[in-house]
Amino acid sequence: MAATVVALCWLLVFFDGLDLFVYGAALPDMLADKAFGLSAATAGDVGSVATFGMLLGALSAGLATDRIGRKGVLLLCCVLFSVASGFCALAPDVTLFGAARLVAGLGLGGLLPTAIALVAEYAPDGRRNLLIGVLMTAHHAGGIAASTLGIWLLEDFGWRTVFFVGVVPLFVAVPFVARFMPESMAFLVAKGRAAAAERLSQRYSLPIPAAGEATGGSGRKAALAQLFSRDRWRITTLFWLTSFAGLLLVYGVSTWLPALMRSEGYNLGSALAFLLVINGGGIAGMFIAGRIADRFGPVRVAIIWFALTAAAVYSLGAHLPLIATYVLVFAAGVFLFSAQTMVYAAVAHVYPTASRATAIGWTTGIGRFGAVFGPWMGGQLFAAGNQGWGFGIFALAALVATGTLLVLKLVLARTGSSSVTDADGVIQPEAMNAN
Repeated sequence: MAATVVALCWLLVFFDGLDLFVYGAALPDMLADKAFGLSAATAGDVGSVATFGMLLGALSAGLATDRIGRKGVLLLCCVLFSVASGFCALAPDVTLFGAARLVAGLGLGGLLPTAIALVAEYAPDGRRNLLIGVLMTAHHAGGIAASTLGIWLLEDFGWRTVFFVGVVPLFVAVPFVARFMPESMAFLVAKGRAAAAERLSQRYSLPIPAAGEATGGSGRKAALAQLFSRDRWRITTLFWLTSFAGLLLVYGVSTWLPALMRSEGYNLGSALAFLLVINGGGIAGMFIAGRIADRFGPVRVAIIWFALTAAAVYSLGAHLPLIATYVLVFAAGVFLFSAQTMVYAAVAHVYPTASRATAIGWTTGIGRFGAVFGPWMGGQLFAAGNQGWGFGIFALAALVATGTLLVLKLVLARTGSSSVTDADGVIQPEAMNAN
């Protein structure tokens, strides 16, 4: 059973989501705190600093995994963003706050691709998309928790209190993961710990990865080279472009939705409620997208989801009755977050085990450039007084992702996914179902 792996990774990703979304939830109150001195433009810079840290974390996760294993990376990442959250709560000025968010970003960025890769490794055949979708519901449950904490705490206790809550995973998640999380079998094989891999294989009823499927040292370089071998460079490039546009959209909306809605005339409580609702939609979307992708393929689902995201996000700029706005925000959440998750699911299907973690790490890592740009762009729009353009620009990013995925689908169809092979030239069966 993969239940233990999924449950523990879910807990970690929940706290990852809480730490990620808490900045957006606290942002309106931070901007109103004149003593702290955070301007709209600087707020965008701080958001980008955190996502730049996530970029570094995502790209470093594979190398760290080679040394300490996926379990060790998950623990290290959780400790990093938990401790950094405490420093954010205590920061006397914007500079130190930004430095702490950078460190938090390192942990946040390294945790997610590692958790996805571990769940993909332990997932039974035919359920990988669903279990990745289930895992990603944790991110949005964390977002709901962040907005709920904002509604409860910000008005009476100030923005620093929500960052103090971010220290909790250090005492809740870390002990459980250290005690119960199994290590990657591929890592154990790479380190010559065949007996430990055999015990996990029997416990979870999974085959032991072949020695060639485990990457490490020079194997990591080989896995990266595989992403660009033969015709695979086209597929890799299209995944990277899609991830850039998708994460620009995800992190831009996550950071600026409360402020954008407040600029439309909603009070702080309502603006935070929209963040709660969009994450509720995100949870529903993960279950829906995962189920459909297991039948029709994650690329097809992601294309439709990004197109619907563009329509929903663009419509948020319209002045609608409050109940209609809540419905629209929920719908945007259903499609917005799970569209990007289906990109990760497609990567997990297309690439073989030997390069899968590297492919996921670099797809999320390159996407972090979009995650850096999205919050920064939102800050610049607010600083220039052009926040009314925000939803339209974010909708355009969704259309770009739709376009790159359409091209990817054509490439996969034309090659018959034959460019996606393992080291011995064997076509990966999962790739045939990816599009």
